[in-house]
Amino acid sequence: MDRRDFIDGSAKTVCGTTVGLIAGMQAPFAFAADAKPKTYASALLVNAQGDPIKAASLKPRTNYIFHYPFESTPVFLLDLGKPVPGKSLQAADKSSYTWPGGVGKGKSLVAFSAICAHKLVYPTPQLSFISFRAGKSLDPTKHGAEENLIHCCADHSQYDPAQGAQVLRGPAPQPLCAVLLKHDPKTDTLTAYATLGGELFDEFFKKYEAKLSIEVGSKAKNAVAAKTTLKELEQFCRNTIKC
Repeated sequence: MDRRDFIDGSAKTVCGTTVGLIAGMQAPFAFAADAKPKTYASALLVNAQGDPIKAASLKPRTNYIFHYPFESTPVFLLDLGKPVPGKSLQAADKSSYTWPGGVGKGKSLVAFSAICAHKLVYPTPQLSFISFRAGKSLDPTKHGAEENLIHCCADHSQYDPAQGAQVLRGPAPQPLCAVLLKHDPKTDTLTAYATLGGELFDEFFKKYEAKLSIEVGSKAKNAVAAKTTLKELEQFCRNTIKC
């Protein structure tokens, strides 16, 4: 074997070994696949009397709440009063997804799980530490809520609903899970049909099992079927904490 053949053969061996090592490393170092919407049973948004909610009746920049996809998992519905474009986001598991943006005639209606992505704080009929803030907080501390953000007073995570509930500050590791809505332009009604992004329902049920059994009873883990009642947060919750 002459010098040229030796070098060529060595190069092929090294190259083949390197390719083999890379191939063996691909599985543990691969990025998570893009997240897709998770479809649940469709649920029409209705008022306390059972009548379908009309999108045109919603007040801009006001906290509304309904439950989906389970009887005990709360969701914020917001009319941001302006068209909201879609956005590419990433969940805590590094999976990426494209949030589609607002729906409705003005493309201004958005919905997100009201379960904080950090400590799983959520609105209850008695108390809520998390809500959308239409105006700036009067609190002079550094944790004061900024205007037009969803703020959690338990850990001071702040999410921007105009950007798919992306985390702007605080310890939350991912955006709030989005709840996807269909708007019927003929009837002006809204229907929830899927979630998108990092779901935390399993962790939520595990952490609050005893509490939910008192608040909701045996149906806490039941899937919402056909209809879900929409209320203003102030009507649903006795005490909304502002910080």
